Parts: sequence; structure tokens; C-alpha cells
Amino acid sequence: MKPFRERNPVVIGAIGLIVLAGVVLAAFQLDRLSGLTGRAYQAAFRDASGLTPGNEVRVAGVRVGKVTGVELARGAQPYVRVRFRVDADDVRLGRETGATIRIKTVLGQKYLALTPAGPGRLREGEEIPTSRTASPFDVMQAVTGLADTIEQIDTGQLAAAFRTLSQTFADTPASAHSALDGLSRLSRTVAERDAELRTLLARARTVTDVLADRDEEFRKLVADGAALLAEVSRRRDAIHELLVGTNELATQLSGLVADNRAQLAPALKQLRDVVAILQRNRDDLERTLQRMGPFVSAFANVVGNGRWFDSYVSGLLQPYQPTTGGR
Repeated sequence: MKPFRERNPVVIGAIGLIVLAGVVLAAFQLDRLSGLTGRAYQAAFRDASGLTPGNEVRVAGVRVGKVTGVELARGAQPYVRVRFRVDADDVRLGRETGATIRIKTVLGQKYLALTPAGPGRLREGEEIPTSRTASPFDVMQAVTGLADTIEQIDTGQLAAAFRTLSQTFADTPASAHSALDGLSRLSRTVAERDAELRTLLARARTVTDVLADRDEEFRKLVADGAALLAEVSRRRDAIHELLVGTNELATQLSGLVADNRAQLAPALKQLRDVVAILQRNRDDLERTLQRMGPFVSAFANVVGNGRWFDSYVSGLLQPYQPTTGGR
């Protein structure tokens, strides 16, 4: 067999790149590849109620899979077909298993809840009929529908109707007259604030949309807050001991100062006098330090070669002068 080092490095590099690309692709498609090991089922609903692919599938509140598809099934009576996958092998879905779309968060996120029931086992790919499924009442859709309905009300005509009704019942007892008069004032107020109400409803709808889009961020914020509170609760005893120790230290320091006040007062006074003397002679100290600089530098050069002094004596010997021949 040909040794590995003698093979063509170009071919080896190309094979390595292909393998690396396959590993990266498998990592990005890991969620889809894991679906090959799960069991696929279907459920029929009269209304999808905001359920989307990727939502969780739960049994008794525990996540066991996810929704893989939501589509409209054509037929005599159209309905919504929800495709989902169960990854947990220990979950047994009986022949009478039911499915419900439930609200996961207050911002409108949904999940598919399964209720295992009945003998036997639900065949893979079998569809749960609409008789055993249910959809929740969507509060956000109801609020949005209410806003649309209010926007379509002719407030001017409504105010005129209330005024006419008030005039018709003008001869009724005083209590009824007061009630109708109040309704008339209410209708006029609503008519006068029509633009503000429309703006308020439009902004409320924008806020709900933003909150729905930031659902994951709010969940992470709440989870982080819960983790922080749990950590503070776990460290409660340590924090209490720290505060008690700090209080005891402050008490001991106060006692130490009180016990040694007679000794500390003269020492502090003398220290104050020394500081005053140094301040009065600050200029002299600065000049002394400046003049000591050249001396210290020269002294360091003299003793810098070891345990001896470098020095020379000038003029001890006459300089050498060569003699020239001749008369």
C-alpha cells in the first residue's frame, strides 16, 4: 500500500475540504437530520390559531417534538392539517390520542399539546381527526378585531342617535332622564375623541406586534431575572454574614479609636507639625533634590564597575615627546 506521505497532496487537500464541507453542512442541518429518528404524525384542526412550523410539541408540559408543517387541506370541508414529529421514544400515543393548540406565552406564541389516550398505538403518519382536536381562543386576534370594529363605527351618527333617544325620552322620570343625558354626554365625548381613540388603538396594535416579535428576548430576560434572583437567594446567607462582619469591624474600629484617642491625638498633632515644616521648606527641598542629581549621577559612575572607585590624577606625568635627530 502506498504510504500516506507519498500521495498527491492536492488530492488529499481536496478530499479534506469535501469532508470538512460535509461536516459543516451536517451541523447546520442537524435539526433536520434528527427528524429521521422521530415518528411523524398529523392532526386536523378547524383553525390553525397561529400555530407555525417550528413550534413545540408537548405531552403533559414536557417537550417531545416539534411542528414540521401547517397547511390547508382541500376537500368538501376545508380544514388545517398540522404535521408534527415526536422524537421521544418513551412516549406512547394511543388510538384515542387528542391534540390541542395552546398558548405558550402571553404574547401569543403557541404550542401543540398531545393527550395520549386509548389502547394500542397510533400508527406513524396517521391523522388525528377534528373530533379529537381543539383550538384556543386567541385574545390578540380578538383585540385586533375589536379595534377594527371600533374604527368602522360612525361616531357622529352614533352621537346623533343618542341625542334623538334622549329627546324622545324627555318626559320620562328624572332618573331615566339623567341616565340618558349621561349617555348623550358619553357619546359626544367619544365623538370628540375619535381621532385620539383611533391613534391609541393603532399604537396599541403596534405595541402588541413589537411584543410578539420580541417574544424570545422577553423570555430570555425573564429567565435571566429568575436566575439572578435564585443566585441572590443562594448567596443570602453569605451576604448576611458579610454585612454582620462589616458592622462588627466598624464597631471594633470605633472602639479602637476611642481607646487610643489619648495616644493618637499627640501623634496626629506632631504629624501635622512635621507636614507644616515640610511645606514651609518645600522650595529648599526642591533645590536640594535638583542639586543632588548631578552628584548622584557622578557617584554612580565612579562606583558602577564593582567594589572599587574609578579615578585619575591629572598632570602627574609629563606627556611623551619624541626627540628628533639633527644638530
